[in-house]
Amino acid sequence: MKTEIYTIGVYGSTEETFFSKLIAAQVDLFVDIRQRRGVRGNQYKYVNSNYLQAKLKELGIGYLYIKDLSPTKDIRMKQKEADKVIGETKQKRTKLGSVFVHEYVHQILEGYDIEALMRTIESEGYNRIVFFCVEEKAEACHHSLVVNRIHEIYSYSITNL
Repeated sequence: MKTEIYTIGVYGSTEETFFSKLIAAQVDLFVDIRQRRGVRGNQYKYVNSNYLQAKLKELGIGYLYIKDLSPTKDIRMKQKEADKVIGETKQKRTKLGSVFVHEYVHQILEGYDIEALMRTIESEGYNRIVFFCVEEKAEACHHSLVVNRIHEIYSYSITNL
């Protein structure tokens, strides 16, 4: 079966819509690339690590956490500064700042072996893979940079859920 790559964020979703998207896309592996695996407050508690992993297991979806693909605190602060300049909040952001993109690619992606990751994932039989972080719009989150790199190497289709 052909490998398909997805991205998903949580902002703007409910628990029902979030998991429904995964089910509809027949996702078989959920790759969490957040720095911290929790979200403050009750609104998005369903993506806090323990609950999320239990729910994914119940749905028959594998879970993989890759902290090495999360942006460092320094990189996140640079994005926060860029957001402040244009008066945008993290939850309303529509795209990543150029400084964030440059730093993330240079500090994180260039040193990460995406091909080894994909070989491992595919050798375990996964072929409908979603990359997760909190931002709703893929262009506003580092998971878009990760999946774009995968697309550059493998030409896999990418769909934002």
